[in-house]
Amino acid sequence: MSSSAKKASKAKSSRTPAAARTFSSIVVDGIERAPSRGMLYATGFKKEDFQKSQVGVASTWSMVTPCNMHIDQLAVSVAQGINEAGGKAVVFNTITISDGISMGTEGMKYSLVSREVIADSIETVVGCQGFDGFVAVGGCDKNMPGCIMAMGRLNRPSLFVYGGTILPGELDGKDVDLVNIFEAVGKNAAGACSAEDVERVAEVAIPGAGSCGGMYTANTMASAIEALGMSLPNSSAQAAVSREKTLDCETAGAAVLNLIRKGIKPRDIMTREAFENAMTLVIALGGSTNAVMHLIAMAHCAGVKLTLDDWTRLGKRVPVLADLKPSGKYVMARLVEIGGTVPLMKMLLDEGLLHGDVMTVTGKTMRANLKGAPSYPKGQDIVRGFDNPIKPTSHLVVFRGNLCPGGAVGKISGKEGLQFSGRAIVFEREEDALQGILNGKVKAGHVIIVRGEGPKGGPGMREMLSPTSAIMGKGLGKEVALITDGRFSGGSHGFVIGHVTPEAFDGGPIAVIRNGDPIVIDAEKRTIDLGVPAKELDARLRKWKQPKPNYRRGVLAKYAALVSSASEGAVTDRQF
Repeated sequence: MSSSAKKASKAKSSRTPAAARTFSSIVVDGIERAPSRGMLYATGFKKEDFQKSQVGVASTWSMVTPCNMHIDQLAVSVAQGINEAGGKAVVFNTITISDGISMGTEGMKYSLVSREVIADSIETVVGCQGFDGFVAVGGCDKNMPGCIMAMGRLNRPSLFVYGGTILPGELDGKDVDLVNIFEAVGKNAAGACSAEDVERVAEVAIPGAGSCGGMYTANTMASAIEALGMSLPNSSAQAAVSREKTLDCETAGAAVLNLIRKGIKPRDIMTREAFENAMTLVIALGGSTNAVMHLIAMAHCAGVKLTLDDWTRLGKRVPVLADLKPSGKYVMARLVEIGGTVPLMKMLLDEGLLHGDVMTVTGKTMRANLKGAPSYPKGQDIVRGFDNPIKPTSHLVVFRGNLCPGGAVGKISGKEGLQFSGRAIVFEREEDALQGILNGKVKAGHVIIVRGEGPKGGPGMREMLSPTSAIMGKGLGKEVALITDGRFSGGSHGFVIGHVTPEAFDGGPIAVIRNGDPIVIDAEKRTIDLGVPAKELDARLRKWKQPKPNYRRGVLAKYAALVSSASEGAVTDRQF
């Protein structure tokens, strides 16, 4: 038994207070609920367990991806922590899909959809079974926002445990990861490496369990959730296979019992100020564009109004400090080695950039959690000081203009420049854009338009890691730009802008761009201008007709019928 679990176990009374069994008592108490108890006896319940808080453990374990293949064991550790702290754990599963495996295929359309399925399924199980609280353990990208969205909807004591980052692979003495494989494909198309060279990278880049190793979407969202107050300190910055991660799970089990006994619920934690803390850490880490949409969706489920304009407002005063992949040099495992996210959060708090008085899942405020936090070791160059930032303002830029009147989101590190002017080359599908890049149809000076990939149009808003990696692999990173109503992987970098709203399927201006149209992107003014006279643009839009849906039945059709715009978080649980 861990020391934290022992303390929690000693503190519990011999009989759990009624307030700590608000939901489970309805399911199992009384003579008329004997059938329910009979069912649970068969699953391993003892008579005394019916007097304990019942706590769900939502596991996203699956063998479809290395991100989640170890989470079954982490869920066992969480359950152990719950049981030792005086609760009764019940482990259940929800789904995960693999972005990395499905990337660039029709199957990737299910990726963002899976976020909604995860949220729906956790809400369904917790609501049905009468759990008094729950812990969710997630790995791949959509697990994290999906779990938090369920917590916001249910508003029962709960917290999130990150499955942890993968350790980097090694090739020729250098760290490599998934994105190196995608970029090697582009290098092969450019004649810069052989098929054998590509396979050499593929064989070593992903050495075991854990989420993709750079500051891509998984590590971004795990960090955001910690800053939101919904994970224990440094849960986001631990290797997937480590003693630290096992202890994190056991401690989370005890922590959820503490939340239940104190009556602390997710909406007590997930306030507007807490979301600003999450946004601040995402920016300081140089995180993924997906965080913009996911945090808006999470806030929606928690009853907090968050908009694209909030990202612009906050981004003017928060710098990028961490030199992490994909735009920087280091993988997440190197940040873990120097102390993780906690020292950075303490830096941000001391600089007045974090709200210190917000509640967290420790039962203490953010300021209390960070009191006495260590500093990074001297001489490290992974996280810079405020006097020497990677970028003085946010890399996450919200664009407006006649091409995207509802907004668009780009990840502009500054390395690719701050302005780009070029001529449109239009593709109706991601696959066509990829082939256009690989076969040389796309040339320097082009603004690649990939449309029909939005939440409704795809449906599912695919990530464009294959095309953006091909661009980098062919050496066109500073020579072309890419604009889409789809999304980008956290591994994408270059002059790329997504989340264009309104999307093409809804008749946004992106739907009527033609080959050769001039486009000007200005990251300083945060504008994207389509160089077509207003009368001409209006005439094109009047002639436009909505295409037929790509799917008429099944989960993708259902998603397309319900989903909101990317600027509103692409959520499906809108108020009806």
